[in-house]
Formats: sequence, structure tokens, C-alpha cells
Amino acid sequence: MKTLSPTAKIGAKHALPISALALLVTVIAEIIGKKTFDIGIGTLLIFPMVWGLIIGAVLTLQKVKPVSINSQKIAAGFSAIAVLLLVVRLAADIGPHIPELISAGPALFLQEIGHMLGTIVLALPLAVLLKMGRSTVGATFSIDRESSFAMVSARFGSNSDEYRGVLAMYVFGTIFGAIYISLVTSVVASWGIFDPLAMAMGAGVGSGSMMAASAASISAVYPDAEQAILSMAAVSNLITTIMGTYVGMFVALPLANKVYNVLTGAKRKAAAATVAQQEGTLPDQDRALTQLEEDNAQFAQDASEVGAVENVPLWVSLPVLSIMGIATASISEGFSFQLVFSYVVICALIVVGAYLAKLTKNKIPSLIWLTTIVALLCSPISPVADFFVQTLSAVPFLSITTVVLTCAGLSLGKDIGLLKKIGWKIVPVGLVAITASFILATIIAEFALGFWN
Repeated sequence: MKTLSPTAKIGAKHALPISALALLVTVIAEIIGKKTFDIGIGTLLIFPMVWGLIIGAVLTLQKVKPVSINSQKIAAGFSAIAVLLLVVRLAADIGPHIPELISAGPALFLQEIGHMLGTIVLALPLAVLLKMGRSTVGATFSIDRESSFAMVSARFGSNSDEYRGVLAMYVFGTIFGAIYISLVTSVVASWGIFDPLAMAMGAGVGSGSMMAASAASISAVYPDAEQAILSMAAVSNLITTIMGTYVGMFVALPLANKVYNVLTGAKRKAAAATVAQQEGTLPDQDRALTQLEEDNAQFAQDASEVGAVENVPLWVSLPVLSIMGIATASISEGFSFQLVFSYVVICALIVVGAYLAKLTKNKIPSLIWLTTIVALLCSPISPVADFFVQTLSAVPFLSITTVVLTCAGLSLGKDIGLLKKIGWKIVPVGLVAITASFILATIIAEFALGFWN
């Protein structure tokens, strides 16, 4: 079978089969809907986005008639662009709350350091110890929610080990995150050593479901402060969503990469291998292994590589993803022409973001352009805020996540070797990442609150 080159431009003809399949899977996932399971220690919620991921993965992994590798590569390209839809939708929620964030005080901003250090200082060394390879960087630079896909795609590519690390952590957090953090929060709150507002700030880990579960556990211990706890947790989560994009892209991800290289001696080994190659003393097997490590150790990707991540052109991908999004939203919320118009506006914004990223030679990725521009358009200082907030808010957030994870699931088969290699290792790493993120953020918020007061 003819395979597509890594830099090949995908046309409508190539994308049609996987586009139809992706649409079918998203519709089925949305029809199944949200399901609740009592697992003894709590309630497990499975959302349509998880069904989409599971169904997509099964279709690529089954042996009877699996999805072709070419189609899986196209699905990965769809997933990378679908994340930009998600970024626009998230930014629409950020803009109206900008004044609230400015007046929130430094404690809310400082706690973001705790979320970053919690994963890098504790979870990353554990992942290195468990020999997770380059997937370590993607899995431990944050707790890996939606925007992490776009960050790692821009830096490493959607076919990288780092991206698969993000996917593994995202799946773990989506299925188990809310339950686990609610248990951790209940235990920590019962100690009675932290201000409930500090714990509420720590609850804002960047995931709406995790934040809600954590805040509910804190409120159960401090019922008199319930309203303040819920409000503080929501604002904290919003700040983490905003700052997490910038901190993750320019601080946490580069820092995680550097820490990984230091702990594994990647640069030292690469330098030694280069010398050995020049002297002709490196055995063939060692040379091959060193070359693989050098390839995986590349960090900053140039504009052409970012384009390779999004192999499917925007003129092909945006209509396909919009149809998928409209279909899923129509099932959950009902069809409206406002929904169609909202997707037209979102697609136009993505085109603008892509153009600005190209103008800056991707030194400022489209992710950053979109977050900043859309947040400002929806902010109180914008004369068109009402229009953009109303238009973009018409698109249900969860319907876009279903599209993103369905595309990710349909590209999973080509990565199964690495995901098998990660396997059980993501469980202890994920538990440590979530625990450390909450506790360290709470500790920093506790000191910041005391100082600020």
C-alpha cells in the first residue's frame, strides 16, 4: 500500500474516509452520552469524549479491518487542529473575567508555581526512574489538560513520544482525576492545617471536573465557607487555564525538557557519541541507539515542522471538524443556525491565528495568538465583547472535547507500541502528579495569603 510522506499535503480525497468515520464515531459517542458508575470508593463519570476515544482506539486496534496507517496519520492531523477549536472556546470564557483576575491578588497567581513544580519536581523524576523515555516530558510538565495537546504539538509534533505522554496522562486524568483528587482533598482538608481558601486555590488545577470535585470535598469539611470556597476555586481554575497556557509553553515545558536531559544525561551522551562517531570508535548498535536518543531529544521545532504536525490543510480540516462539532452539539443541545454561525466565526479566528503565527515564523505560535486575541475580544474593554461572547459561547465546550479525543483515538493504533511500553507506569506517575500539584499549590497559596493579608 502506498504511504504518504511525512510532509505530504493531504487533500479532500485522502481525508474523506477517515472524516466520515470520525463523524460516525462522534455521533455514536454523543448518543451514548454521560454515564455514571458506582465503583465503591466514589462515582465514576464517563463523558462522551471518553467514549469517542475508546471507540476510536478500538477501531484502530482491532485486527479484522483496522483503520489504515495513512488514515490514522490524517486523524492525528485533525486532532492537532481540533485543539485550536478548543483554545478559541476556552479563551471566550477567559475574556469576561479579566477584571476579576486582576483584582484577585498575588496569591492566586503564585499558586500556579505550585502546580508547575509539583509535577516537574516529583512526578518527572518518578517517570525517569520508571524508564518512561521521552514520554516523560509530555506526561509530567503539567497534569495535561486540553491546551497541553496544542503546546506539545507545537514544540515536538503530534507524532512524538512527548505527545503520546500527554495523551496517556490526559486519559488517566479524564477517567480517574476527579475521583482521586476528591479523595486527596478530603484527607488534606481533614488535617485542619490549611486555610480552606488556600486549598480552594490549590483545587484550581486547570480541569473543570477536578476543580469541582476538589472544591466539593473542601466545602464538605468547611460548610460555612462553601460559597467563598467555590468562588475562589473557580477563579483559581480560570487563572490556571490562562497562565497555564503561557507558563506551560514558555516555562514548564522547556524546564521539564531540561530536567529530563539532566536526569538522563541525554546531552552528555549525545556529545560523547558525536566524538566517538568522529573517531570511528562507536559500535554500530550503540550508534543506532544514540542516534535515536538524539532524534528524540530535539526540542524547539521550526515553522515547517509545525506545519507537518498539521499535515491536513485548514481548508480541508476546518470544514470536517466543524461538521463533527455541529453534529455532536446538536445531539446534546439541539441544532440551531446560531451554532453553525459560531463555527464559521471560530474557523475565521483560527485562520487569522495561523496567519499571524506564519508572520512571526512561529516564534509566537497560533495557540498564543488565539488565546490572547479571543480573550481581548471578549473582555469588558472590547466594543464587540457581547457579540463574541454570545457567539462563541453558543458552542458547548464538551462537544469540542469529544471531537478532539475522537480524532486522537482514531490515531492511537499507530502509537500502541509506545503506549504499551508506558502501560502501568502512567498510573503511579499520574497519582503523584495530581497529588503534588494540589498540595504544593495549596502550600504556596497558604503562605501567599498570610503575607498578602
